[in-house]
Amino acid sequence: MAVHLKTGWPQQVERQQEVIDTVSRILREVEHEGEPAIRRWSAQLDGWEPPTFVVPAERIKAAAETVDDELAEQLEFARSQVERFARAQRDTMQDLEIETLPGVVLGHRHLPVAKVGSYSPGGRYPLIASSIMTVTVPKVAGVDTVVAVAPPRDGQGIYGPQLYTMDLAGADVILCLGGVQAFAALAFGVEDVAPVDLVVGAGNAYVAEAKRQLFGTVGIDLLAGPTEVAVIADETADPRLVAADLLGQAEHGFNSPALLVTTSHDFGTAVIAEVDRWLGGDWPTVEVAGTAWREHGTVVVCESREEAVQVSDAYAPEHLEVQTAHDDWYAANLRNYGSLFIGPEATVAFSDKSIGTNHVLPTGRAARYTGGLWVGKFLKTVTYQRLTPAGARTIAPSTAAIADAELMYGHALTARLRLN
Repeated sequence: MAVHLKTGWPQQVERQQEVIDTVSRILREVEHEGEPAIRRWSAQLDGWEPPTFVVPAERIKAAAETVDDELAEQLEFARSQVERFARAQRDTMQDLEIETLPGVVLGHRHLPVAKVGSYSPGGRYPLIASSIMTVTVPKVAGVDTVVAVAPPRDGQGIYGPQLYTMDLAGADVILCLGGVQAFAALAFGVEDVAPVDLVVGAGNAYVAEAKRQLFGTVGIDLLAGPTEVAVIADETADPRLVAADLLGQAEHGFNSPALLVTTSHDFGTAVIAEVDRWLGGDWPTVEVAGTAWREHGTVVVCESREEAVQVSDAYAPEHLEVQTAHDDWYAANLRNYGSLFIGPEATVAFSDKSIGTNHVLPTGRAARYTGGLWVGKFLKTVTYQRLTPAGARTIAPSTAAIADAELMYGHALTARLRLN
């Protein structure tokens, strides 16, 4: 039976009525009024009233001057890794055509979405890496137009390195807008920028609610809540390293949960002590990470590795690290996670920033039924059929019989016409 040395996750994440109502109002006003409503909400919420929300070429050029050569080199490294992995994923998705019966040919094709809106958060942290993840990948998929969006920072427009990265990643259009009004602009259009077909990218509770309410008007990637990290570790792991990895992801926000699952009571106690030592000494984001750990940190001691898998799968964490003497066994038996980090060298931060896998991942136990953002999200798998007269005569009797049983006599008629 699992024992909790510390409990803080899962927390109850409820949709607050104020958030629902505010988002609904903004979206409704933008849908009916268009650009004037976007301007009104941008001024009210962000203090941002530019002549145009479309970032001009000269501003993009100026942003490049804020990026030193070393950062530019590292950003290109990260972009190239994301592109390389996305291309490899795309290569696994092959079109199909098969003759299932004489004269009956079925197939599918993978067609890219025409237009995508990519949102990069810019609240407490201007997430430069998000621009790489959500602009580079749709371009690899073959999307015609990617509209990149980020909020203004300090009344000066998009944060310079973030704007530079959007352009580096291949954005076709860049808008400076924040939050709900940004997603409304993407969904309904703004200025000369037409509505997109799919919106992607993370954000706060208002952004998540906007995506929820816009689903159907546009496609969405997933509904992301507070970021999550879990570590499965045993007595062979380094407790100080595990403690650092837990706190590293917890710095995202005050409500970011962190979970340790271990088969050693002594190791669990040691990690708690190391977390306290980090927070009492050298941890750089102690206010945010410390609050997240105190309120949402959890340590669970399990009797066996089988129980550890059951506990982890029940949490279905966004990020899951495995640091044990049996890493391969865990990798083969774990089922529910957004992304898996195998071995002590594989830390979440690598994936968050530059290793190549996408960091837009399912939270709130959504990993039970979906994976994260990947090149396939920007592709529609569409089917087709081609028949000869003989093939039609083979299919028609079953179609007509089933249609008759469903009282859909028009369907049956169209099938029987092919028998003549």
